[in-house]
Amino acid sequence: MDKLADLGSQAKTAVDLAKGLDIRRIAMIGCGSMGGGMAQLFAEQGIFVALQDPNEAVMDDLLASAKQSGIPDTLMKKCSDYGSLCKELGTPKVFVWSLPHGSAGDGVLEGLMPWLEKGDVVVDCGNEHWENTERRQGKCVTKGIRYVGCGVSGGYQAARRGPSMCPGADDETLSLVLPTLRKVAAKDPDGKACVGRVGTGGAGHYCKMIHNGIEHGMMSAISEAYTIMRVGLGMSLDEIADEYDRWNSDGELKGTFLIWISRDICRTTNDKGSRVLDEVEDKVVQDFTGEEGTGIWSNTEAITKHVPAPTLTSAHYLRLASGNRYQRALIQKTFGVGSGAPKDSHTAVYPPQKLPDIPNRSAFLEDLRKAVYAACLAAYCQGMIIIDRADREYHFNIDYTELLQVWRAGCIIQADYISNTLLHPIYHSKTTKPSEINPLYEPAVAKDLKKCFASLRKVVARSVEADHVVPALGATLEYLKYQTSTALPTDMYEAQLDFFGKHMYDRKGEDAEGRPETGKCHFEWKPA
Repeated sequence: MDKLADLGSQAKTAVDLAKGLDIRRIAMIGCGSMGGGMAQLFAEQGIFVALQDPNEAVMDDLLASAKQSGIPDTLMKKCSDYGSLCKELGTPKVFVWSLPHGSAGDGVLEGLMPWLEKGDVVVDCGNEHWENTERRQGKCVTKGIRYVGCGVSGGYQAARRGPSMCPGADDETLSLVLPTLRKVAAKDPDGKACVGRVGTGGAGHYCKMIHNGIEHGMMSAISEAYTIMRVGLGMSLDEIADEYDRWNSDGELKGTFLIWISRDICRTTNDKGSRVLDEVEDKVVQDFTGEEGTGIWSNTEAITKHVPAPTLTSAHYLRLASGNRYQRALIQKTFGVGSGAPKDSHTAVYPPQKLPDIPNRSAFLEDLRKAVYAACLAAYCQGMIIIDRADREYHFNIDYTELLQVWRAGCIIQADYISNTLLHPIYHSKTTKPSEINPLYEPAVAKDLKKCFASLRKVVARSVEADHVVPALGATLEYLKYQTSTALPTDMYEAQLDFFGKHMYDRKGEDAEGRPETGKCHFEWKPA
């Protein structure tokens, strides 16, 4: 009889997992722009949302916004502490939070622990570091609490209308929460939700971290192109907007989120009729203020995984330089350059100038489009290679087709051609994981980068001649050169290392495979 009962229980569990949890009440902890937007999304699905935020005014603003959106008062309630919050929830209790990375999440989890019971679920939708996620998962599993690290992309607008959601946890936990997450996630043009079973452990937050690294590379390339058009070609903001519109309407950059918002940015005016973009200072300060750590983490991961990712890294260095405008102004003064500074033959650094030798603007703009596409594709490739290395080291069991689906809509790196037309068939075809998944090994990717190479080289060359700042475009050009070369200048580099450090080297022609392993030879260049 006990065996029959066990079988019945197992069958019921299988059915429950297939359906997911019937989530009708959740807690939203952290009710700022992202958490507040998601809270309203859940409420619009008929799910009661109990609110908790250390700033009561934030909750009041959210309730007012929900009322304006026609959300019934009965579907939202603010709570003053964790005890009253938990009393509003069902069984199991389900918590969604949107908090700053680091200690904030640890503090909330510690504060909730007295009220948490076996089977309760936490869905962490902050931009958390994946190692923090896995540490908390380890803490929760001992009490039978389910913890999902869920990267969320798309900004506060998407959080309100439907974000891209990248969850990581064990399969059973994901089966329980995915049906509810699908209700609020962004939908691709085919109506499929941009959320899925990305991987185990901290995979969700890891992939979101790399997503942000890719994002920075793409943003830099598009921004560099903007200055090339505005200063280098003397185009008006309306003309630049029209060009971005052309890029976004057809070809490889079609349906690229960052392109179309750049178009809108160029066209947007304030209440006085002035272009808002003309008022924006050239400072990106999020890394300095601690608002975001993902750019730093993604570059750290690239380096520790021995993955060259210069499109991502160069873009990040530009962010760092831009953030400290005070320092740049002092250096500019020391160098004696800048607007109004006299040019002389001994100084090679000036503000960006008009591009020389551009007889056909339309043809050059097409070269510029191809150059930006090459940088965006390179950023994607570099990010996917980092994820592949991490997947093998950390055993994330990443489903790459699900990951690319997550990026199909509602996220900042949405790029219809790159993710869906180019990369999805490549990853979908790999029914069994090879020893390494590298997009640069794929003929379709190589074909696209090859056809853009001459345009990328021309754009970078003309831009350098006119002193334009093109770190992402320039780094992408160098990346393609050294990743396709078997004759790098590093023979001298290796010889130097052997000279002073006895680090060994391989003789040319004797290392058939060229794996990254210590060489077999040493030459006594100079006796000790």
